Amino acid sequence: MTTPISSIRNLGPAMEAAFARAEIASAEQLRALGADRAYAALLTAGERPHFIGYYVLVMGLQGRPWNDCKGAEKDALRVRFDALKAAHQQAGGIAGIEAILDEIGVIDPAGPRRGKQRGP
Repeated sequence: MTTPISSIRNLGPAMEAAFARAEIASAEQLRALGADRAYAALLTAGERPHFIGYYVLVMGLQGRPWNDCKGAEKDALRVRFDALKAAHQQAGGIAGIEAILDEIGVIDPAGPRRGKQRGP
């Protein structure tokens, strides 16, 4: 018997649907993967990175309310989130509108430019 992902504290139908798109179908599977691997699967499936979604997941897997994440713990989770996001981007994992823009050649392969562009 499998338990729905939405049975985990803080995770509702939207997160359940997102995990389904990432081929994570049950609370048991999500718990076995852990927050970091499961979140990486979400990114690979095309979900946009969002820090709040990440720490809500971490808190939920610990059985804690999402707003229990504060101070040094939240800072440490931000470091983990940024590392997950960076690893995903280095692996070529762009998604959504960025993937479409890349496909048609709009995204600069050199990456974003800093500062204002001046005329010719």
